[in-house]
Amino acid sequence: MSSKGGGTALTRRNYRLSSDMDKPRATGIVNEKLLSDFLHHVFPSANQGPAVASLRKPLGFQDLGTHLERLLSEGEANQPMEGRLGPQPVVLDHTSGFEGLLFVDDDLLGVIGHSNFSSIRATTCVYKGKWAYEVLISSQGLMQIGWCTLNCRFNQEEGVGDTPDSYAYDGNRVRKWNVTTTNYGKEERLVEKDCAVWRLHGEPTVLITLAHIFNHFAPLMCKVYLVEDVLMSFLLGILEGGGSVDEHPLIQQLLDLFWLLMEDYEVNECLKQLMMSLLRAYRFSPIIPDLGFQIHYLRLTTAILRHEKSRKYLVTFDVLRSVVFFYIKTPLRVKEAGLEELIPTTWWPTHFDKEGKDEREPRDESADERLRRRAYERGCQRLKKRIEVVEELQVQILRLLLNNKDKTTGEASRYIFLNKFRKFLQENASNRGQHPTALCPPEYMVCFLHRLLTAVRACWDESSRKCPGSISSEDAYVPPQLFYNGKVDYFDLQRLGGLLSHLKKTLKDDLASKANIIIDPAEIQAASMDDLDEDEESGAAQRPFGAAAMGGALARPSWLSSPTLGRANRFLSTAAVSLMTSRRPLTQPEKVKVRTLAVEQRTEDDIEGSHGSDGLLLGRPLEEPDQPVADKSLLEILDGIVMMYNLSVHQQLGKMVVVADDVHEYAVALKDTEEKIARCPARRPDILEELQKSQKVFAEKLNHLSRRLAWINATIYSKEKMLDVYWLLCVCIRTIEHADNTGSLFAFAPEFYLNVAMNAYSALKNYFSPVNSMEELPGYEETLTQLAAILAKHFADPRIVGTDIKDSLMQALASYVCYPQSLRAVERIPEEQRVAMMRNLLAPYEQRPWAQTNWILVRLWRGCGFGYRYTRLPHLLKTKPEDANLPSLQKPCPSLLLQRHMAELLSMDKDMAASFLNSVLNQLNWAFSEFIGMIQEIQQAAERPERNFVDTRQLKVCATCFDLSVSLLRVLEMTVTLVPEIFLDWSRPSAELLLRRLAQLLNQVLNRVTAEKNLFDRVVNLRLPGLESVDHYPILVAVTGILVRILVDGDRQGVSRAASVLLSDPCFQLHSIQHLLGEGVESSERRHFSLHAYTDYISEEEKQKVELMLAFLTEESKQAAASTPTSEEDLCPICYAHSISAIFRPCSHKSCKACINQHLMNNKDCFFCKATITGVEDYSKPAAS
Repeated sequence: MSSKGGGTALTRRNYRLSSDMDKPRATGIVNEKLLSDFLHHVFPSANQGPAVASLRKPLGFQDLGTHLERLLSEGEANQPMEGRLGPQPVVLDHTSGFEGLLFVDDDLLGVIGHSNFSSIRATTCVYKGKWAYEVLISSQGLMQIGWCTLNCRFNQEEGVGDTPDSYAYDGNRVRKWNVTTTNYGKEERLVEKDCAVWRLHGEPTVLITLAHIFNHFAPLMCKVYLVEDVLMSFLLGILEGGGSVDEHPLIQQLLDLFWLLMEDYEVNECLKQLMMSLLRAYRFSPIIPDLGFQIHYLRLTTAILRHEKSRKYLVTFDVLRSVVFFYIKTPLRVKEAGLEELIPTTWWPTHFDKEGKDEREPRDESADERLRRRAYERGCQRLKKRIEVVEELQVQILRLLLNNKDKTTGEASRYIFLNKFRKFLQENASNRGQHPTALCPPEYMVCFLHRLLTAVRACWDESSRKCPGSISSEDAYVPPQLFYNGKVDYFDLQRLGGLLSHLKKTLKDDLASKANIIIDPAEIQAASMDDLDEDEESGAAQRPFGAAAMGGALARPSWLSSPTLGRANRFLSTAAVSLMTSRRPLTQPEKVKVRTLAVEQRTEDDIEGSHGSDGLLLGRPLEEPDQPVADKSLLEILDGIVMMYNLSVHQQLGKMVVVADDVHEYAVALKDTEEKIARCPARRPDILEELQKSQKVFAEKLNHLSRRLAWINATIYSKEKMLDVYWLLCVCIRTIEHADNTGSLFAFAPEFYLNVAMNAYSALKNYFSPVNSMEELPGYEETLTQLAAILAKHFADPRIVGTDIKDSLMQALASYVCYPQSLRAVERIPEEQRVAMMRNLLAPYEQRPWAQTNWILVRLWRGCGFGYRYTRLPHLLKTKPEDANLPSLQKPCPSLLLQRHMAELLSMDKDMAASFLNSVLNQLNWAFSEFIGMIQEIQQAAERPERNFVDTRQLKVCATCFDLSVSLLRVLEMTVTLVPEIFLDWSRPSAELLLRRLAQLLNQVLNRVTAEKNLFDRVVNLRLPGLESVDHYPILVAVTGILVRILVDGDRQGVSRAASVLLSDPCFQLHSIQHLLGEGVESSERRHFSLHAYTDYISEEEKQKVELMLAFLTEESKQAAASTPTSEEDLCPICYAHSISAIFRPCSHKSCKACINQHLMNNKDCFFCKATITGVEDYSKPAAS
């Protein structure tokens, strides 16, 4: 027993006034003197006399809080403790006055009786006044607590209340005692709970509370208005003094008291309402310069979560539904956030390069601009430090949730959090296409990802230090067995190889041989595709109980491409898996039956493993190194972080770049306006006034946006956030590499790992610059090379079947070869992989996305082709030289190494070269024909008086077909340049046919584009928006490059063959060649195209080659016209352009080789009699008799 005396005076040390006193109140329209006198009368000072009244300070509602603080401190210091004897801290008297066998705590605040009827006194005596004491009873039994005098003597039969000089109360029997007994109080049954030692504000004071008081107090703590207005305010007041959260143990003590004296459902409701109140307060509190409100609420949240039992309930309560605590909202209004105080000086880029991009370190920066930039950067650093305080608190909250050592009261917090986190991901993945309102907002997800990633890395490093030899966070990756052992649920997210049920069925032998996993054939049959058409009820009736239980718990989404995908993937929860416990190849391993569990059914052993079980790492393939992982649960959280980035984080990173783009646009507009003001003539004050107004508007907008951009850079695009994304990129790369090493089991890997690897690199390159540069990242070049190897290998990987992911890989590779640094990374991968990549790029274009493949080849060539060194389309710069919004291309960065690989492959593999070039010619024929058809429709629509507009989609398709035609021509130019023998060496089986097809297509393009007043000219002259790229220069220069290569740069025999084929084509017209140099054109109103007009893009050497080509063709055409004409009987009856040179077997019909070879590519029947052609022989006309 222990007791504590206390007078009726309220001390500041033990009590806290309501927080309403801290808030400033408006006095309204009242007389200030009357209000001051009234408040001094109600709250008088102890030492205030009549003489002091005239000198006292005026008192208003705003000053009332400070006044009461002073009164309380005066009362605490001056008020004597009359009627009390003894030391200030009340403890148990363990030296005298006790009876029986007692165990007293070291701090003399708790006692346990071990004899029949033990008694003990406290160390304080009271003799006057009214006093109160409190006792905390932590066990059942007969106990009497009360008062006694020094003369009272205790024994084994008599205790307090059993003697004349003592009074006592027995709460068990609800009676009071003083020798005799009478009824007193109400019946209360004490529940056996844990006992705790209580200290208030560091004093060794004992808090012993009678349980029946909480009978009235507990229901109030379930009311939201009381929790938010009273309890939360009281708890916030405890932390107002600052310092570490650990320095305020009162919150922990109060939570212990709640769990001890309140029913569990009451504590749960109280904590739920308290957490929701904190969420609302944090979310809607205003942004101030020091982020004080956010820090205050996060500190209280941290203090609450430090209490183990409360933390476990709050994680179970699923606080992850709203990750508000980890979000730092962006202020919409700069003034409200106080950014003008933190960043008094604004700055924005004023120097731009030729392509309109900001120069990171302009050389001609003035001294004033340099001072402004440095002042702005200092302001940004101040803001960043304020935000880092909030971020550190958020990480502390997640570190508490990731605690895996608090197992004294049940399952550790980390495993509760892990299961809730997985459900959180499932909800966001499943509702992505159905219920957008149910999703976590992307801006919240970005902040949550960074905080969780920081916390996971800290826990990972802490665990790895305790376990030497384990994988560190710098080398972290997700082992491939997580993708197929059923321990982690991916809730129908697409795998690289397709449906999971299909993979389990087709790769069961590989699973058995590589991962020691054997699939039950009966379960495979139950999940086969034949079962997909059954109705849901019959399917549920036939499934095992465990599968039905999981199916009810995890609803499958229907947003995926296949409507039956959810039912097909139910194999994940129904397949029985037998695992070999050892890898001894010479003995028959023992099989252990296991079944995949639902997320909420998993235990710590299922995750971490025990008794020889590998937990999440079950089924390690032979190719995977046996390297220990300290905490396997962190692997699943890491897997969830990667998934979270794929769901919405990358998309949000792209959205926030808009602010930086706005700053750039306004800066360009402001600079342009200032230049116009400088050029404005003095005689036009009206124009000058308007320009100055515009200048003021642009400057104000830039002041606002530059401060807002500083906030976004600090919260989203900082150096630390960039390192987070870079680490995630490295994790994905290592995960893909390890999964790739497993061979066919690579098909089990989820698609989002490849997506995150590509998107993370794109974000690092495009979103974080120019504030942070990717070149500064550690191991940057090695990471680029690793990613290049992944793209080069997997863009045509047969193990990957998804169309979307294959397109994404192709686009990523196309983007990769556009930039010098990433292209050099492609060149650094092993030669075997480079050659394999080029072989895949040169595969026939049919039945695959050939357009993207073609663009990759073009980008490897750009910079080496004829007139192909521009970064902006030359014809646009000639018509709109000052337009900064013109479409821009990357600077040419050709790869001579990859061109050499391409030349070697085409030269060595004749069949592949023929099939590749035939497919290119086929696609060129299709693309250019589609383009001509489109511009015909556009011209007709433009000429109709009733309809003077064209559909924008039609314009886009038209421009795309034109761009495809140009790119295909450039690929042909590259092929002709690198491997001219494919066309000119007629000893190759298909060389002549390819050359004739090439000549035919080139002549068609020239005739369509260069004809006088043709359709192409009319559409170009319309200057329609969306058709800016359609012009003479791109396509004619590409055709010219091919002609120059085969007619000028080749050897004598090749040039002769090329000229004869070109001239013998019936579509050849010499004036089309003359049109290239502006020759042979009759005078007209407009100026015709000529290569002479593009001196900045066409070199003198190139122009000389065109002139030589024109002279050569002119001479050859004259000789051809003077030669003896071929009789009509000797001409091919199909094309009437070439002499008969082939005879068919067995029907003996004849044609030229070009016609029959082209015909036999798609059809084996004779032109004339439809007989099946079994062979083609050379034919020469017999000599005349």
